Amino acid sequence: RSFAKPALERSEGLRTTKVQVLREACPRAKRRAQDDNRAVHYYCAMKYSRFLLLSLAAALSAARPLASQGNGPAPTRNSVAANDGHRLVLWSKVPATPPVGEIVLLHGRTWSALPNFDLHAKGQPRSLMDALVAKGYAVYALDQRGYGSTPRDATGWLTPERAAGDAEAVADWVAARAPHLRRPALLGYSRGSATAMLAAQRHPEKLSALIMYGPYHNVQSPPDIPAEPGSPPRAKTTAEGAAEDFITPDSTPAGVKEEYIRSAVSKNPVRADWRHEEQFNALDPALLRVPTLVMHGDRDPHAAGAGLPVFFARLGTSDRWWVVLAGSDHVAHLERQSAFVQALTGFIERAGRPHQ
Repeated sequence: RSFAKPALERSEGLRTTKVQVLREACPRAKRRAQDDNRAVHYYCAMKYSRFLLLSLAAALSAARPLASQGNGPAPTRNSVAANDGHRLVLWSKVPATPPVGEIVLLHGRTWSALPNFDLHAKGQPRSLMDALVAKGYAVYALDQRGYGSTPRDATGWLTPERAAGDAEAVADWVAARAPHLRRPALLGYSRGSATAMLAAQRHPEKLSALIMYGPYHNVQSPPDIPAEPGSPPRAKTTAEGAAEDFITPDSTPAGVKEEYIRSAVSKNPVRADWRHEEQFNALDPALLRVPTLVMHGDRDPHAAGAGLPVFFARLGTSDRWWVVLAGSDHVAHLERQSAFVQALTGFIERAGRPHQ
């Protein structure tokens, strides 16, 4: 069926500022919105439907309101064995009541899990883990090899296939501890989105959903692969590097950028080293069979070069959303966290299906 504008505006109190139906609307989507005076664009396609673009007065709400977080509890440190025996550090936070689902978070190229996903700035709750726990989810954030608390392996290098294999091992570990062996959703951020996609291509049966947040890899025009040095360079990280993604000052709460820089550099004083990056060239959206959410800020320069219109059209799953968060950049989860969380959990809980 197709949404007509009056029917859409009557649906569960949803307020719209603009509606453009490109082909057919997503069926039976349960939606509410909270007015925070920011527009969020949704591109979605689900079973028996094509594309829908909504410009909303607020993000899609999930089943429960976002609770006050404070500074939140410290995460639990878990040790997960990769399939080659290397020990991976996986941070976790779980709700006091049985979780409604499980979400695994993969960080990007330079900075580890906790600066990205469990940031605590004075007076500014910005822990994505806490925000998702407040929605009832068990949340897991991996320090990949050479990042944060996970040491490098004996080679000193990380490769795309190795990183994807580690993500798969973590998904298995989480599912084994979830009610009814429930499969987790896998969220990859920046380079983590490419790693998560590779894992989803290889083993879709391990995941309930794929979330590609802030994607950068253009499958139509892969980046040139630089010459690889003979040994890992182990370059030092810098405060300037930690600050470079904050390009929307009016969207960044006071103190958040500064705390991110401090946490990122202190937990990652040496840059992790990758090789065989041509392995990412195996990425093919037509091979994806899991429900997929593509999400990024409207000012994210990485997403702007990722060829997302073609990528989204070629996805092999019809159960897909594309969400653009207005007024944010490559750190949208820190700048527009309420909208980010509502969109993320709204996708996972689409049509009453938290996890399968």
